Amino acid sequence: MSTASVSFRPGAVLADLLPASRVRDIALVVGGAALTGLAAQIAVPVPGSPVPVTGQTFAALLVGTAFGARRGFLSLALYALVGMAGVPWFAGGTSGAGGASFGYVLGMLLAATVAGALARRGADRSVLRTAGTMVLGSALIYAVGVPYLALSTGMSFGAAVAAGLTPFLIGDALKAALAMGLLPATWKLAGGK
Repeated sequence: MSTASVSFRPGAVLADLLPASRVRDIALVVGGAALTGLAAQIAVPVPGSPVPVTGQTFAALLVGTAFGARRGFLSLALYALVGMAGVPWFAGGTSGAGGASFGYVLGMLLAATVAGALARRGADRSVLRTAGTMVLGSALIYAVGVPYLALSTGMSFGAAVAAGLTPFLIGDALKAALAMGLLPATWKLAGGK
């Protein structure tokens, strides 16, 4: 009787638990873009804001953390490029680069990359480190999204913060809590630390 064991090399992310191949990496990138596009369809309008509450920020941070910086960036780049080309998979079935919320899509590229780099350093293996990764990732999304919202709509920066950041903080805390349970638990189930 033989037992299979999974080797956790330093710097591994969850996606590295799958057998390495170009096909795996392509499937992960395409799957990450598709997951983000599907999660963007969960869109709840926020009164007084052109930006809805969606699942895409959670998907983007999860993809970055689980796939690593390179595959996370490529997934979100594919998501952005395909959406800019006209596929209606941005929030609420929209597409194109001109919308008021497109800055958040650009911020997700940055956030997925940083979350992936932190995950390679073990930031997804404990509840507290995962919390920090999610908070930083969300902050990066807002750091790009809110100024873009202000510029694209003519809002003052304060009005953009009120419309494009403040209403989303509770939802972001819930998404972070979900990730704080999901990612470390997945590592424990896989036998890693």
